[in-house]
Amino acid sequence: MPAVKKKLPHSYFLFLLLAMLSTPCMAVEPALTLTETLAEAPSASEPSEVATGWSSRVSEVLVNALSLTGVRYKYGGNSPETGFDCSGFVRYVFKQAASLTLPHSAMAISQLGKSVSKDELQPGDLVFFNTLRSTFSHVGIYLGNNRFIHSPSKGGKVRVENMDDVYWAKNFNGAQRIDQAKLSAAE
Repeated sequence: MPAVKKKLPHSYFLFLLLAMLSTPCMAVEPALTLTETLAEAPSASEPSEVATGWSSRVSEVLVNALSLTGVRYKYGGNSPETGFDCSGFVRYVFKQAASLTLPHSAMAISQLGKSVSKDELQPGDLVFFNTLRSTFSHVGIYLGNNRFIHSPSKGGKVRVENMDDVYWAKNFNGAQRIDQAKLSAAE
């Protein structure tokens, strides 16, 4: 008897993919580390609310980003209907998932938040690359496990990449963590 292929719901696939990408990171309690870094000086009246709020927003950012996998690249694009360039993709995801409005270019986005080293990356951090012979000319969203999601270039589609691939490792410029003050200001 031939095997019957079942079509899994799109949301199930995203959940499964997110779980696979973040499981190794969960073993080292990334939410706690992320929360401690973002809330270095939390308000005494609501530290647990800040931690829970940011943690859930990071999850929303990642799920939102992964749900856009396959959307085509378009220079200057900023919606799933028209396509995305790299900064348009990141802006759209953070606006939809975290109600945070980011600037229009990768360079401008790189000035937000707190710089983090490659070995301190947490899911939801922004990663930057030199792809146009110019620093901070490309941006993506770190997923965990040395993977990031981005809108690559003409002819490409939103996809997940491995930061250890030679091209990305060679062109890595740095990473930023959007700080809680910027997030709170957007609310």
